[in-house]
Amino acid sequence: MRQALEAARKGLGQTHPNPAVGAVIVSRGRVLATGWHRAAGQPHAEIEAIRSLPSAARAKGATIYVTLEPCSTHGRTPPCTRAIIEAGFSTVVYGARDPDPRHRGRADRILRRHGITVRAGVLGGECASLNADWNKWIATGLPFVISKAGLSLDGRIASPPGRRWITSAAARADAMALRASCDAVIVGGETVRTDNPKLTIRGIRGAKQPWRVVWMRSGDLPAGCHLLSDKHRDRTIVYRGKSVAWMLKDLGRRGCKRVLIEGGGYLHGAAFDAGLVDRIVFYVAPVLMGGPVPAIGGRGAGDNAEGLRLKNPRYTLIGGDLRIEGDLMATEAL
Repeated sequence: MRQALEAARKGLGQTHPNPAVGAVIVSRGRVLATGWHRAAGQPHAEIEAIRSLPSAARAKGATIYVTLEPCSTHGRTPPCTRAIIEAGFSTVVYGARDPDPRHRGRADRILRRHGITVRAGVLGGECASLNADWNKWIATGLPFVISKAGLSLDGRIASPPGRRWITSAAARADAMALRASCDAVIVGGETVRTDNPKLTIRGIRGAKQPWRVVWMRSGDLPAGCHLLSDKHRDRTIVYRGKSVAWMLKDLGRRGCKRVLIEGGGYLHGAAFDAGLVDRIVFYVAPVLMGGPVPAIGGRGAGDNAEGLRLKNPRYTLIGGDLRIEGDLMATEAL
């Protein structure tokens, strides 16, 4: 299953609107083939693995490991349960159940009716977290929300005049890859007025331009700003006078499953105050800035007990900056 997870990760960011899935075929303790879902409309991981079997190998009597419950309905492609039955597998082992209540557990019943042994939940937590955005959207209609910031050691996000960036080029490249994996990038109106960002994808071949979203309480944006005037202007949405929750519901209706909040401090604060953030990715530079602009504004925690804590935080050194990533405890039930 760990090999199947490794295969599934190759499809991360490429399979929208489908989840990333990996599959491994094993017979007599030997791995025969591996597959992963590469893009919507292309074969699912199970089919990729079956087609990758060596000519001398057969699936009959073998076991297939899949990170997600095999699909059991006909969408853009035929159901994988049918292919598994026709291939002659004796056992199916999968990690995460399909979160859609219309399909959840259906593959178990279909496969068992055809004499196939089914084992569910193997590395289920890891398999589910692989597609946390897809799982949340299916269950709630809301996108998975990532709060991203580049900040100083003292929690400031505004650089002094004449210096645009706080973090290193390597950290910014990593953040660009994060942006490319999302369906929408959200900033506040003041960020647009002050920085005139482009919010485009740069340096990543084949990446799709996400929606560029501006959230603002009131006022107007400069008519000549990049978001309203460049070649991607049709990919810009402006929400004025709406709550962050309302905006996220609307983005979910538009099919956005994974969104990135990039700034500024007021928008971050409003999202955290409303309990709408699922994950943080902060890049902390080894510099002290001072000044009035914190990375997260808003109401804040009343005391230490109200502070939001991370589940399984991960720390990575990138270009001299510390990348901190973790899911918020409050989202664990999702």
